[in-house]
Amino acid sequence: MIVPWLCVVAAQFVSAQFIEKPSDLKKVSSSAGTTVRYKEVPSGICENHEGVKSYTGYVDTAENEHMFFWFFESRNDPKSDPLTLWINGGPGSSSMIGLFQENGPCRVTPDGKLHNNPHSWNELSNVLYIDQPVSTGFSYSVTGPGIINSNTGSIKPLNSSHCPDDIKSYEACGTFSLPEETHSPNSTARSSHALWKTLQGFLGAFKQYNHGKLHITTESYGGHYAPQIASYILEQNDRDIEDAIKIDVGTVSIGNGWYDPLVQYQAFYNFTVSPGNTYDLRPYNKSIESKLYDNLYGQGNCYDQIKNCYETGSNRVCRKADTYCAANVESFLGMFANRDEYDIRQLMPDPFPYEAYTSYLNTDKVLKAIGAFQNFTESSNAVYESFTKTGDDGRTGHSLKNLKNLLRKGVVVALYAGDADYNCNWLGGEVVAEKVGGTAFSSAGYANFTVDGEVYGQVRQAGNFSFTRIYYSGHEVPFYQPEASLAMLNRTLRSLDLATGKESISDEYISKGTAKSMFRQGNDTVQYKVLPSNSIYNTTSHKPE
Repeated sequence: MIVPWLCVVAAQFVSAQFIEKPSDLKKVSSSAGTTVRYKEVPSGICENHEGVKSYTGYVDTAENEHMFFWFFESRNDPKSDPLTLWINGGPGSSSMIGLFQENGPCRVTPDGKLHNNPHSWNELSNVLYIDQPVSTGFSYSVTGPGIINSNTGSIKPLNSSHCPDDIKSYEACGTFSLPEETHSPNSTARSSHALWKTLQGFLGAFKQYNHGKLHITTESYGGHYAPQIASYILEQNDRDIEDAIKIDVGTVSIGNGWYDPLVQYQAFYNFTVSPGNTYDLRPYNKSIESKLYDNLYGQGNCYDQIKNCYETGSNRVCRKADTYCAANVESFLGMFANRDEYDIRQLMPDPFPYEAYTSYLNTDKVLKAIGAFQNFTESSNAVYESFTKTGDDGRTGHSLKNLKNLLRKGVVVALYAGDADYNCNWLGGEVVAEKVGGTAFSSAGYANFTVDGEVYGQVRQAGNFSFTRIYYSGHEVPFYQPEASLAMLNRTLRSLDLATGKESISDEYISKGTAKSMFRQGNDTVQYKVLPSNSIYNTTSHKPE
């Protein structure tokens, strides 16, 4: 589901505004007909560990399609550690969200200061972040001067690099991927080819990091993206394409994924009304609960429309269905309770995870250090609108079918969910897991997921497939539970049991425990007042400081 436009957008471009094209990128030809332009990023821009390299650049995958990447070496052993790919969801959300808010080497706190992240995923893996599809984040088609509307995300081209005097308070000038020159893919399926070519370009240019399996990690709309992307990579391998690198997909990990709208639109009701969430929050009165039920199950309403989308596959039907369900089912939490869809414990506006990184990325120092061609935007309106036209959000995207196929081909699949997230909540994720896991998974029980003796959640696992519920966590699990997140990655990459990390996984492995995850937090961490914008989240108490 797309990350909303934020009121801070207009402030992001103050220090940078219009950008001069970088002249210090090294250019090389690479695999599958791609060109790669890149540079080494100075220490201290994000990674500050001595001797740990990071690179940024663009893979030119087609005319007017330039895909941005930011790569970090492992802090441990980059020559032998695995390669992990991270992409955010949206559609149209930048992977800089994951880098700066979640699992990257650095964080920017509300006071604008850069801090080291001791639980960065490059503690144990080389990590590659890619902004996709084109025009997301730093990726671009054709750049030029423009004005962005922070209320809608729309971009209006300017005739010159001069910011008009009558610019509105909700607008900002900058250099952007111009909408009329951008031809974003309009579906999950069509976005896969450019991502595959981006990987081809990177792996061809940086052969020293291509020494094993690729591990695909993502969240949110990544429940649509990752199953399709991984399946597409395997299909391309089978085609034996000349001048293309065969990419061995080892694992697919998805946090709070948007997989199956027919299941997950119903889960909005399940999470807030029946059986409800484990934070003892009943956000609606009886009248609103009844209205939500009718909007979901009334004749011709959300359930019927999404089902019709599945049956017909029509762009018009799917677009209409998703528009209706988003407005009349999903949006209830914000409309009637003013609570954050991504963490039901918080009232809106929610200061977590921290947004200060967006301004940091748009400083002259950082833009020049990473060789950016355009200003940073957290979400792309062009991508969102393109996907909306085909109703991609309301389709399954064959996610469940692709996940089952990946398991048959020996790929490890790990689904997980922070249990305070409403948007892609764990109750819907659990149903999806049961649909994917099959007979073996149905006999698995929920075992405690522990790290250094502390319980962070519960996991059901059968062989190469698992579903993990993470306690006290919103949508972006690595922000709320960094220790648990790093441990999950470590165990997944090394084919260890998710519960303890002590047992090597075999096809016969079955987790032992209860049939259902019954732990209830209660409302001790629930907030009943809007928090100050400079609040800090305490990952031990699970409350603001």
